[in-house]
Amino acid sequence: MSTTAVERPATGGPTQARRRRVVGLATLVVILLIVGVVSLAVGARALSPGEVWHGLFAAPDSDQRLTEIRLIVETVRVPRTVLAVVAGVALGVGGALIQGYTRNPIADTGLLGVNSGASFAVVTAIALFGLSSPFQYVWFAFLGAALAGVVVFGLASIGRGAGNPLTLALAGQGITVFLAAMTTAVALSDKESLNALRFWNAGSVAGTGFDVIWPVTAFIAVGLVLALTQLPTLNLLNLGDDVARGLGVNIALSRTVGIVAITLMAGAATAACGPIAFLGLMVAHVARYLTGPDYRWLVPYAGLLGAVVLLVCDIVGRLVVRPGELDAGVVVALLGAPFFAALVWRGKFRNA
Repeated sequence: MSTTAVERPATGGPTQARRRRVVGLATLVVILLIVGVVSLAVGARALSPGEVWHGLFAAPDSDQRLTEIRLIVETVRVPRTVLAVVAGVALGVGGALIQGYTRNPIADTGLLGVNSGASFAVVTAIALFGLSSPFQYVWFAFLGAALAGVVVFGLASIGRGAGNPLTLALAGQGITVFLAAMTTAVALSDKESLNALRFWNAGSVAGTGFDVIWPVTAFIAVGLVLALTQLPTLNLLNLGDDVARGLGVNIALSRTVGIVAITLMAGAATAACGPIAFLGLMVAHVARYLTGPDYRWLVPYAGLLGAVVLLVCDIVGRLVVRPGELDAGVVVALLGAPFFAALVWRGKFRNA
């Protein structure tokens, strides 16, 4: 199956295509801003635009109702909105990159074992050290995600199939299955670990403060910078290793930098939110449909689409079971599973 199965051929000349892509990026930014404002207003207690404005910018006063509004906006809704944007960008960009580096149209960041590595590290840390705060175990989650990515990449870099995208996918699947089994074994042996895993594995942007968000954002920013430096090279890699090598690309170095960038972004996002499946897969395909195969445009589109989709799913989760809420990861999975099935069916249909 080839990623070209979902690409839309560009129409018009280069100038027209570039103008269309710039307009598309600007439109996504505006949509993201609108959805962000809606995210601040929607919840168990609905707020008007004026109340949101007061919660963000007004000086403290003695009015109890306005004080409550300010508390809701500043301590609950702003952090979860910021985290949804940051994590959405990271997972969207990571999904686009992993599909590019593996040349696999159904690849997701979980392919590197990031999700399973984070899960295993969380339950192990809770079982061994009795951790209870997200600020405490988020670092173990990130460490587990990073180590899993390094192990997968290391296994894929040795032997006869070294550097082959298929080898990377097989190594990732093997590590994912192994760590999932180990996670289950640890969780079943410790009640606190099992309870924490059940909550964390749902994938949520709620309940996390800026003490976690800012450090996670720093890791994501580093990964994003690394990713952006590799986009022209990634275009050449997708022409085939032999062609890229003939054009002077250091394939091993490029893949190493790319995998490090993906691990930093996906690992940090997973550590803060828990595993959110299908997001990177979905937005990468939508971005490819909108921009074509040029990763210099595809990756920014995927990042913005990831932020918009995760925010929208979080908002939907707050509305469908009010006054309770569904975790954003659950809503993303409900949307992503049919998307994945349709993608596979479409690929089979085209290859028939």
